[in-house]
Amino acid sequence: MQPRLKPQDVLLALKLVARRNSDWTQLQLASSLHMSVSEINHSLKRLVVCSLFNAREHRVVCANLLEFLVSGLRYVFPTQLGLLGKGMPTAYSVRPLAERLRLGEEDGVVWAVPHGDNQIFGRVIEPLYESAPQAAAEDPVLHEYLALADALRVGRARERAMAREELTKRLTP
Repeated sequence: MQPRLKPQDVLLALKLVARRNSDWTQLQLASSLHMSVSEINHSLKRLVVCSLFNAREHRVVCANLLEFLVSGLRYVFPTQLGLLGKGMPTAYSVRPLAERLRLGEEDGVVWAVPHGDNQIFGRVIEPLYESAPQAAAEDPVLHEYLALADALRVGRARERAMAREELTKRLTP
C-alpha cells in the first residue's frame, strides 16, 4: 500500500482522538463519519503505514498526529478562503479559538452547508472531507478538532499559533 494520506484519514484520526480511546468498531466509525466500512478499513491501514495509528494498541499516535497537523496539514490538504456565505462555522469561528478572538461578521470561516441550526456568515472554505460537516454536526468534540485543523489550514500566523497551542494541550499526555 502506498503511504499517501487522504483527507478522510485525517478525519478518521481526529474522530478517534475525539472518542478518547473508547471502544469502537469500524461499522460504528463508518456510521458516525458517514463513510463506508471499506473506507474506514483503508483509512486505518494508511494511518498505520504513515505511523499515525498503532494497530496493535488500537490508538492514534498523538505525538505524530500533532506533528503532521501542525507542520504538514496546510501543505498536503490546502484550502483558501472564498467569498462570504452562510454556513456551519469552522476554523477560528468555533470554540475555543472564537472565544479568544474578536471577529467581525466578515472575519468568520464557514463550510457551505445548506441547512442546520448553527449557521453564520463568513468566508467559505472547502471542508477537509465531504462528510466532515455532517459528522461534526453530530459530534461537538470532533467539530472542535476539525475547526482547529481548519485554523491550521487557513489561519494567519496568530490563528495557527493558537490552534497549535490548543491541539498540543489536547494531544499531549
